[in-house]
Amino acid sequence: MTHPWFEGASTPRVLAHRGLVTPEAARTGIVENSFAAVAAAHAAGGIYVESDCHLTRDGAVVLFHDSDLRRVTGDPRRVDEVTLRDLELLMAPHGGLLTLADALESFPDVRFNLDVKAAGAAEKVGREVAPHGARVLVTSFSDDRRRAALNAAERAGGSIRPATSAGTSTVTRLLGAVSVRSRALARRALEGVDALQVPERQRRLRIVTARFVDYAHSAGAEVHVWTINDPADMRRLVALGVDGIVTDRADVALSALH
Repeated sequence: MTHPWFEGASTPRVLAHRGLVTPEAARTGIVENSFAAVAAAHAAGGIYVESDCHLTRDGAVVLFHDSDLRRVTGDPRRVDEVTLRDLELLMAPHGGLLTLADALESFPDVRFNLDVKAAGAAEKVGREVAPHGARVLVTSFSDDRRRAALNAAERAGGSIRPATSAGTSTVTRLLGAVSVRSRALARRALEGVDALQVPERQRRLRIVTARFVDYAHSAGAEVHVWTINDPADMRRLVALGVDGIVTDRADVALSALH
């Protein structure tokens, strides 16, 4: 059965990578994963927003990519060293902080793709998304971390388990199955997985090939490729059969692909 996260939306899916920050918005100080960035993606017609989850010192799940604040705010501290109030003040000039709870409440029409960046955040992410499982996909480079979040959502009693995308070890197993041309191994690797979210290449290794996409589809999983900002590359990958494009320019992708 298809998870509700995928239903009622046309493909190729456009996933707004950390929201949408246009060059004009960036010049005003707006940054990724802020309230303003998610609002801009939504206003552009985006249905899917990809974001990241960290935990503050006082236990709030916030949408933030890096483990520290330096690149985004200029503050050298780690996210887990500051309080929610500290981070709210730091993000105020940059589009506003979004906690996970506020994101789910403020954007009820958005389907979130949440990457659990910190191991300590997995349990709370799972609990907070549990009531919203129909419109949440949980992922992480760590399969253990994404499973911890999914299990926490299940324990919290959500009526619909969130969708999930494979971590690095699962993607590696699929690549092995593709290399030996075993669809049985591919199905086994992707059991319980709804999507694969991968770069087109990892250093010299080409990950996304026609055969990779075919094997993923035969096992019931979609393929989403990150982070693609050139319209020609978007169209080329869609022609190859990929189901979704993760992009910093959701506005450009929606125009190019829909």
